Order: sequence, then C-alpha cells, then structure tokens
Amino acid sequence: MTNKDLQLEVEKALSKIRPFLKADGGDISIVKIEDEKVYVQFEGACSSCSINQLTFKNGVEETIKKYVPQVKEVIELVDSIAGH
Repeated sequence: MTNKDLQLEVEKALSKIRPFLKADGGDISIVKIEDEKVYVQFEGACSSCSINQLTFKNGVEETIKKYVPQVKEVIELVDSIAGH
C-alpha cells in the first residue's frame, strides 16, 4: 500500500469521527504519514480542549487503527511542533 493509498484510508477513518469534532467547533488534519505512523493535529476548538488527550486516544487513534490496521502508531502534533 502506497502512502497515498494509506492517506486515503486514514481520511476515510477520520470521516467517522469528524462530525463529532466539528459539532464541538473543531477538526483534525493529517500532517504527514511515514513509516506506518500517522501524524495528526487537532484544529479549532479541539486544539485547546481540556479533554483532547482522551478524544485522541479513545477516538482518533482507536478509529484509525480499527479501519487502517497497517497503521502502527498515531502521533498528535501540537502547534509548536507542527510549525504553526
């Protein structure tokens, strides 16, 4: 599976949880994918939400790994790391 294929599959997985994030005024984006690791970043209200770690572990990471088993790790980047 190419990185492009992997990205499409991860986007499909994220579409399962995006409505919940958007309902709270946030979103999530894929920053990059390399070596079966997906780097994501919360956006909007989700980037400063006090429970985003819970959302990340129980929502984002679990969903991505469920729908895209090739992904070995999901890493959340914060603004300062992602260069924003």
